[in-house]
Amino acid sequence: MPFLCRNRRLAEGAAQRTLKQQPPPADLWIQAASAGEAHLAGSLLAQLQARRGPHTVLVTSTTRQGMDILKTAAAISRKARQPTVHLAYFPFDRPTLMQRAVAAVKPRVAVLLETEIWPGMLWALKSGGVRTLIINARLEATSLRRYRLWPAVWRQIAPDHVAAVSKADAGRYRRLFPHARVDTMHNIKFDRLAPPPSGRARQGRLPAIFPAAAKLLTLGSVRGPEEPLVEKAMADVFRRCPETIIALFPRHLQRVGSWEKRLGRLPFPWCLRSQLRGHAAAGSVVLWDVFGELPQVYALSTAVFVGASLRPLGGQNFLEALLAGVIPVIGPWWEHFKWIGTDIVRRGLVKVAANWQQAAALLVHDLKQPPDRKAVRAAAGSYIRQRQGGTQRACDLICRYLP
Repeated sequence: MPFLCRNRRLAEGAAQRTLKQQPPPADLWIQAASAGEAHLAGSLLAQLQARRGPHTVLVTSTTRQGMDILKTAAAISRKARQPTVHLAYFPFDRPTLMQRAVAAVKPRVAVLLETEIWPGMLWALKSGGVRTLIINARLEATSLRRYRLWPAVWRQIAPDHVAAVSKADAGRYRRLFPHARVDTMHNIKFDRLAPPPSGRARQGRLPAIFPAAAKLLTLGSVRGPEEPLVEKAMADVFRRCPETIIALFPRHLQRVGSWEKRLGRLPFPWCLRSQLRGHAAAGSVVLWDVFGELPQVYALSTAVFVGASLRPLGGQNFLEALLAGVIPVIGPWWEHFKWIGTDIVRRGLVKVAANWQQAAALLVHDLKQPPDRKAVRAAAGSYIRQRQGGTQRACDLICRYLP
């Protein structure tokens, strides 16, 4: 623990992580590990506020990004004055620390969100007789194999109820916690999705950069390990559709330097987004070194590829492109977004390529014969609406277990 407290990412909030500063009492304790879970916790707080749920809620997170998101949600709740929301960094998951934390908070119900299973916390909650729920639960097969190395441990600290986001996840949780109640719910993330305003993006300088008639291909959230494959796909697209403009978005801005060297060796012109003045030239690449403009560019795109999927990296969010009216092309690895459902592929709302060659062929087809944007947006909206309601289901569950 002394070494953890010196870690640059964990040093902030060390007093709360080690319980030198104890958390306040609360009826409900929600653990939101990082940014994604913090957004879900914000949705729960808004719904609990609407139904005048528990009087006090403690929400903890392990990361600074998660805490920043929770501060916004807590500020909204404070204006409504119900429930009272306290925030704290999540204590280190040492059983004795967690036992002290549970004794200080005295929660009636505790909620863990998504994929993080904390054995120290579960043990302390079980020992304290606290009703425990895992909500919006996901569990990958690789994680289950690791957990099942100690099956007796998980049986002893099993939660009272698991609400999983798919039948497959529910099946894995039943194997891990055979005596817990396990059922399914819609993913809360669908409740947070809404189509952007119709029509082409009109914010900032983007429409001036890309003329209305341009064939614009956006390569979004490209990760380092797949860069050589994306480079090959770009060359193939230019060979078969030379008038294309490619907007290239590395997933992390620190990869811009690597792409500058890579593009410098290639035969087609390119420029940085920050240095672009006027229209992007047909047959060129715009390398994005500015943060926060990807959704707007999706709304201007003719075709889209979403990265972290040509190598086993788990994939990235392709729903942003779909809601903008473009059918995204992804690679074969998208495990982190399987919660969206494979039915989205069967409906033709996302195209899954087996390799970079197939991805390039699908993108060229879309550049030459783009689908109707309005029809794509309507189909995407219908798909999402059919899967909304998870937040209400989660709050029903929480209120059912509050005595």
